[in-house]
Amino acid sequence: MSHAVLFDYWRSSASYRVRIGLNLLGLAYESRPIDLLSGAQRSEENLARNPQGLVPTLAIDEVELTQSLAILEYLNETRSAGWLPADPVGRARVRALSYAIAMEIHPVCNLRVALHAVSLGGTTIEDWMKHFISDGLAGFEGMLGDDPDDLYCHGDSLTLADICLVPQTYNARRWGVEMERFPKTDALSSRLEDIPAFIAAHPDRVGS
Repeated sequence: MSHAVLFDYWRSSASYRVRIGLNLLGLAYESRPIDLLSGAQRSEENLARNPQGLVPTLAIDEVELTQSLAILEYLNETRSAGWLPADPVGRARVRALSYAIAMEIHPVCNLRVALHAVSLGGTTIEDWMKHFISDGLAGFEGMLGDDPDDLYCHGDSLTLADICLVPQTYNARRWGVEMERFPKTDALSSRLEDIPAFIAAHPDRVGS
């Protein structure tokens, strides 16, 4: 197995997702932090591997991969992770749940977006984050099924949606979102947070 290197930032939701995925697969990797607060993501070195000037980048199998969901789907396909259901309807549902977080909530709550919004006046970063995270999680709550026997976002198997959920609820709590408003989402996330692979990927475990 080739040596894996993850270029990430401890509090980055996208990086958090990839750390969870690597841990679930038991794939050892070397972490090389990219300090977003100091602007290291825009360095010439980082732009060479990630032209968007973002994190994470995963170097594995002699390729460099960017965008967290693309990385996770690559790992799913090459390591038979089982993070997407076998049936087309199930795959569509898991992708919809994943995208509701990674493509709806996350982009508008990206730090550079939030800071730009604040610079225009009329809001604080706390109010911006709480508003859009709460709005997004309300939609996610409605997308979840009502089967009380479901262990995870989609049935009893871990999927891409679960990997996306935990980093988002971490951010929600960080910004003071009242998770009691989303009981299904909160219960699912709490269950997932007890899994060793998720625990090991937590920002507090990987440094600041």
